[in-house]
Amino acid sequence: MILFRVLQGAWGASMIPIVFTSSLHYFQGPRRVYSAAVVGTIASVAPTLGPIIGGWITDTWNWHWLFYVNLVPGLGITFLTPLLVDIDKPDLRLLKDADYPGIALMAISLGTLEYVLEEGTRWNWFDDRTIKSCAWIAGISGILFVARSLTFARPVVDLRALTNRNFSIGCFLSFVTGIGIFSTIYLTPLFLGYVRGLSAWQTGIAIFSTGAASLIGVPIYIFLARKFDIRWLMMLGLGSFGLAMWSYSFITHDWGADQLLTPQILRGLPQVFVVAPAVNLGLASLPPERLKYASGLFNMMRNLGGAVGIAVCGAILNARTNFHFVAIASNLTPANGAMAGLLDGMVERYGALPGSPEAGHVAALKQLWQLAYREASTLAYADAFRAIMIAFVIATLLVPLLRNVATSVRVHPKHITGTGLPQH
Repeated sequence: MILFRVLQGAWGASMIPIVFTSSLHYFQGPRRVYSAAVVGTIASVAPTLGPIIGGWITDTWNWHWLFYVNLVPGLGITFLTPLLVDIDKPDLRLLKDADYPGIALMAISLGTLEYVLEEGTRWNWFDDRTIKSCAWIAGISGILFVARSLTFARPVVDLRALTNRNFSIGCFLSFVTGIGIFSTIYLTPLFLGYVRGLSAWQTGIAIFSTGAASLIGVPIYIFLARKFDIRWLMMLGLGSFGLAMWSYSFITHDWGADQLLTPQILRGLPQVFVVAPAVNLGLASLPPERLKYASGLFNMMRNLGGAVGIAVCGAILNARTNFHFVAIASNLTPANGAMAGLLDGMVERYGALPGSPEAGHVAALKQLWQLAYREASTLAYADAFRAIMIAFVIATLLVPLLRNVATSVRVHPKHITGTGLPQH
């Protein structure tokens, strides 16, 4: 499974950059607003709907079908894309000049960095020899990768494009967007499953409002983008996302679909307001000859933001759960009258259990521990959502630094039948 997941990531990583680059090439002028909105929505809604569909599949059949259901759509796209989309012929000579050292350095740097972020809290960070070694490897290979990318004529990602202010800010905003989208997709089902104890299908139903709100946001964005500067629409989207994270921070252990409805609408509705303008303002500001290299970096930043965001949120959950548990437990002493009354009531209730006289007391203490841990976990989730909110506040304040990009209309003499896409 690990081997094929690696292959899935390796081949799948190229799809989104190709789609974004193609949408900028095939659609010019005002039509870019529509293409960016559609592509951006698909890229952000798909991970949101995944837990819903996956939950239903898991509960109805079994987890193996999570993989089987992709076979028919995958084969369909494989055969239909060459027939319906105008694609230039492959130039196999490019394989000879590809930046293989850059690819290796980037993979090593990002892979070891991800391991450090994911496992650091578990192994007490740099007190662990493996974590420390991976941190050194990530830092050294990252420096070598930057040096390689700045000196090689055809780098795997064009770091020199970061000298373009729109592109560099767009990359950062894409990074923050990845943090927001993927981290909340990670945190919300985790909370509903482990704290609320919901099944996979119940969890999917509880977060369904996010995907529905995202789809509703597309026509709203397209309508507003015709009339207003998309930079202000982007500020609106980022601000709404930050507001959603703030509302999430009031989470309690009994939150379900009803309580999550408003925060998820505030998060889902503006997703297209965040993703589509970032594509138009960031990538469209570059000359066409640099686009194919820079688009990889732009989309890598969103995926990297998701990976880093999930890792950091996992570290926050671990560290803050321990912190809050110690704080709660320090107040659970005999001097706490409310706690003593609760414990006595539980001892009396569990006293009827078969076994030694101490069995009821032990069961009551275990129940008290579980209650304390549940509340500590809930407070840790609130801390994670606040951390995401801070990232979106910073991102919102950066939007006015973007320059508006004038779109020029290019007339194409021929179109592919049935697709409406102009020929290359």
